[in-house]
Amino acid sequence: MSETKGYITKGIGGFYYVRTPDGVVECKARGIFRKRGITPVAGDNVQLSADGTVIEEILPRKNVFIRPPVANLDVLFIVASTTQPVPSTLVLDELAAAAVYKGVQPVLVVTKADLAAADQLQQAYAGSGIPLIRLHYPTGEGLAEIRRYIKGHLCAFCGNSGVGKSTLLNALAPDLKRETGRISQKLGRGRHTTREVEIFEICGGRLADTPGFASLEAQKLCRIPKEELETTFPEFAPCIPQCRFTGCSHRSEPGCAVREAVEQGKISRSRYASYLAMYEEASARKAWEK
Repeated sequence: MSETKGYITKGIGGFYYVRTPDGVVECKARGIFRKRGITPVAGDNVQLSADGTVIEEILPRKNVFIRPPVANLDVLFIVASTTQPVPSTLVLDELAAAAVYKGVQPVLVVTKADLAAADQLQQAYAGSGIPLIRLHYPTGEGLAEIRRYIKGHLCAFCGNSGVGKSTLLNALAPDLKRETGRISQKLGRGRHTTREVEIFEICGGRLADTPGFASLEAQKLCRIPKEELETTFPEFAPCIPQCRFTGCSHRSEPGCAVREAVEQGKISRSRYASYLAMYEEASARKAWEK
């Protein structure tokens, strides 16, 4: 049997479950990874030993998140409700920035689409390059667009409880709920208590079921240095070369093209306010927290 490649669907108690062309196999990881300070995580592409029982190599990663532990994420769906709970634009912007920083495509999904609130979000993100999808379950509006983003990619959904992630997943893949329930039962865990990331095949792509994304804590995803924050707001990019000073922080410097774009309505005030709040937070961070 030659060496097999696959991807980790789940890791639990030192065992890893790797999906290969021949199905899912249970493996251990070589001790060398621990010595190097590397932990295999769900989403890792790996090479197995000839007998298929040992992870010999972790193939180069596109990205990796520590909390929740997942690698090679392509798309992060940020699920926001327009009513109960009302979305915090700062929280949404922090998550979008964390995704961009890690090379992940953020997609904002608006559920319970009260028209006025959805319009406000649409306007805030209009020039950002971040797609916004409105969901309307009675008509199915938005579901086909979400499926297009999932196809061929590894995705995750994040959002506060109550925004409708479960409803959305049930609408996209009714069989998924049964599968997650069956697997959780097999592992001897309640579906709501499992803390491991697990990857399922869905809509022609893959979904990382990530308990750590359930609460909107962007700081857990990654800490963005203040000097790199401007790159995580895509709508700033055309302005940055026009700023009078190199290294402009876009807060109070004269001749700042970003602030000028905000005044002209080319960059939304709520997005710019989020940038300022995130810059201040990054500046206040102690060196050991970075």
